[in-house]
Amino acid sequence: MTNVENLGAPQAKAVKKKASGSSFYIAMRLMPAEERDAMFAIYAFCRKVDDIADDGVGTRAERHDKLEQWRRDLHGLYGGKVSSQVRFLAPAVAQYGLRLEDFLSVLDGMDMDVAENIVAPDLATLDLYCDRVASAVGRLSIKVFGMDEDPGFKLAHHLGRALQLTNILRDIDEDAAIGRLYLPREYLEALDCCRQMDPAAIVAKPEIDLVCRRVAKLAHDHYNEAQRILSARPRGRIKTPRLMAAVYSEILRATEAQSFAVPRHRVSLSKSRLLSLVLRQGLFS
Repeated sequence: MTNVENLGAPQAKAVKKKASGSSFYIAMRLMPAEERDAMFAIYAFCRKVDDIADDGVGTRAERHDKLEQWRRDLHGLYGGKVSSQVRFLAPAVAQYGLRLEDFLSVLDGMDMDVAENIVAPDLATLDLYCDRVASAVGRLSIKVFGMDEDPGFKLAHHLGRALQLTNILRDIDEDAAIGRLYLPREYLEALDCCRQMDPAAIVAKPEIDLVCRRVAKLAHDHYNEAQRILSARPRGRIKTPRLMAAVYSEILRATEAQSFAVPRHRVSLSKSRLLSLVLRQGLFS
């Protein structure tokens, strides 16, 4: 029985359905079955706690309590008391030495969204958020990839932030619709376009294009650092992070090309473009 199937058939099917429409799924298909199962388990954990933060079901206090239950169950898992909620993670934790602190960091990131709508955070808060919701996932993943911690954690630091910043730029309108805005306050204030704190009004301003391009520059800097680490060919299975970096940096460039000013549309790559990136990276070899 695979890790994800330990979720139970209905939940496993739902997780795989969500994954199948993502670039993540293509990257995971490059991995051997056992490692792929571990990555799907990490993905399933992230989806489940992200749904608590984003689905709006229940009060903020109730959603916080759900995240706290995950926290207690994770502590139990690492203490030898495995609850049904975290059982699907147990094989990956045991086999790959996944760290409790990284799972807890993901929960901390989700709790930032639950505590209040994040609107124009300062750069330090944005970086902390990216570390928790993205780079922490990378730190879990590099264990499955078999990477040494020094290059692996550096890769997780930069690639996680690059991917999260790219998603922030892709999802500006969706986030604004639920009262969130992850663009940094310093960039917004420099252009004098956040006197008011209404995300929908802010992202409708023409100056938002320049703000987003500054965020895109941050993302490109992180992609470049990630590529530098990958180019050194560290030990481990690095095909998956190579593809993720290639796909999402391409999405970022395509998003920049269409402009961040309204009207915007969320950029996705066609299947043929994704296949081209796979071939270009030599990932079938």
